[in-house]
Amino acid sequence: MKTVLMILLALACSLSCFGQKKVKLKHANTLTGSVQNGVRSDWVIGDVVFVQNEATIYCDSAIFDRAKNFVEAYGHIRITEGDSVTVTARRLSYDGDKKIAYLRKSVIFKKLETATLYTDFLDYDRKKNLARYFNDGKLVDSTNTLTSKKGYYEIGTNMASFKSDVVGVNKNYTMHSDTLQYNANNKHIYFQAMTKLEDREGGIAYYENGYYDTKFKKSDLVKGDFQTPEYKLSGTRLLLDDIRKFYKAIGNVVMTSKTENMNIYGDDGYYDRANGISKVYGHAYAARVTDENDTLFISADTLMSVESPDPKKKRLLAYHHVQIFKEDLQGKADSLVYMANDSTLYFYKSPVLWASENQMTADSIRILLEKKKISRIYMVSDAFVASQDTLFNFNQIKGRKMTAYFNDKSIDHVIVVGNGESIYYALQQKEEGAGDKKEKVTIVSGMNKIVCSNMRINFKEGKVNNISFYINPDASFIPPHELHDEDKLLRGFVWRGGDRPNREMVTYKYH
Repeated sequence: MKTVLMILLALACSLSCFGQKKVKLKHANTLTGSVQNGVRSDWVIGDVVFVQNEATIYCDSAIFDRAKNFVEAYGHIRITEGDSVTVTARRLSYDGDKKIAYLRKSVIFKKLETATLYTDFLDYDRKKNLARYFNDGKLVDSTNTLTSKKGYYEIGTNMASFKSDVVGVNKNYTMHSDTLQYNANNKHIYFQAMTKLEDREGGIAYYENGYYDTKFKKSDLVKGDFQTPEYKLSGTRLLLDDIRKFYKAIGNVVMTSKTENMNIYGDDGYYDRANGISKVYGHAYAARVTDENDTLFISADTLMSVESPDPKKKRLLAYHHVQIFKEDLQGKADSLVYMANDSTLYFYKSPVLWASENQMTADSIRILLEKKKISRIYMVSDAFVASQDTLFNFNQIKGRKMTAYFNDKSIDHVIVVGNGESIYYALQQKEEGAGDKKEKVTIVSGMNKIVCSNMRINFKEGKVNNISFYINPDASFIPPHELHDEDKLLRGFVWRGGDRPNREMVTYKYH
């Protein structure tokens, strides 16, 4: 008895499996059968319905090859798979053994409350739960429309893959790519190749890898850049938030101000588009082209750019450990402000500048750029200009305020206003030795010391040429043998030649 029961169960299972494999004609208005070469085919017409497992096929007419388990369907074709998938088309070839539907002409594949796929060529593999299209297709959901030459849709995961001439469109942006994926569940786009995205506000982004959450408008991207009409931001990783208009870059950051012709480099940075603020930090430096053959470099712990519709409010801020380098000018300070409106650089907290052989210090310093070249340097409160001659003596100029005027990248003259003092050494050459051993040596012939209210110091090839004194000048010439150490330095003088930065120090050469 037990053996008979097992045989019956096995037979039932076999019949059940056999039934699952075969396509069954459920309904047709008319049926005409014919046999060709020993093979029977049925021609069915009118309200035709086939079933296989959970799939139901509707059509106007069909040729049904029972032996091959194959259907050729025509007219208004519709396939339903359970209660979630509906497919319509004008032609269908259905392989019941492979469970693949080959749909052609005006194909519409719908996943309930998820997405709709439009194409003229779709292969629907029911075993793999996969819909594959070629020769152009379009996927539409509540958020996005994506088109491409070919692609496929994984029905179980709602993951769509697009290949070749991919275009994605929604109300906020348009994107172009060669390859990407889209999850219709969470509305995430996954980038597999370089992708260009243009938003409705003029922003353009290029993505190489990563994803974009189209629902919450956030991106986590690898190797890409984002740009607006004013700025461009790139980095190893980008975190973009289109709702907050906040864009962050991590690693090898480059931020470009298009209006100022300036690049800012650093380890990390962000662009707060809503508030018009950009910040770069970690080995940060800026490079701004000042003329055809020269660039101004500025480094600091942090660089921040502020944009505004009001030109007077646009500025670049650098703070903590500021260094600058230009072929004709170098400098250091704690903080710096560059005002784009009047092309002026402001230096604060122990600023020092070097131009040729001259060191300039003051409580605060500002540089005026005209036609992308240094025009003037204003030194306010406890101003000093100093240089070292060939014998290592320090020539010094001191005053309450000073203005250095430049001509063709070199100091032309300096105007001192208030409490002017000056020390400069007179040098001369003389011959020493006898006969063939005679040689010219440079010696100090004396030191000039002047005290007066105002001065004008004229320079030639970066060195003091002559000085004019105004308002009660008090001048003296001290011969070498009468010079004492306390006479050689003006009060408050500090030589900072060892702090002078070079280009590699400012630009972090390893960037």
